[in-house]
Amino acid sequence: MKIDRKKYLLARARACKSHKDLLDIGLSRGTITRINAGDANVLPETVGRIAKLFGCDVADLVDTDDM
Repeated sequence: MKIDRKKYLLARARACKSHKDLLDIGLSRGTITRINAGDANVLPETVGRIAKLFGCDVADLVDTDDM
């Protein structure tokens, strides 16, 4: 699944979550870097973990045009 960078940054800001919070749920630095760069195809369970951390729905993070 491709994470939409703008949606991701907006959800992260709303949730007041930091880079460290993402590391704490088990995301690798490489994955976080790719998401921040806007080049992130990640596993569905990874998107689910991020959405859970941010308190939003998976659809709020993914590029629906890419599905």
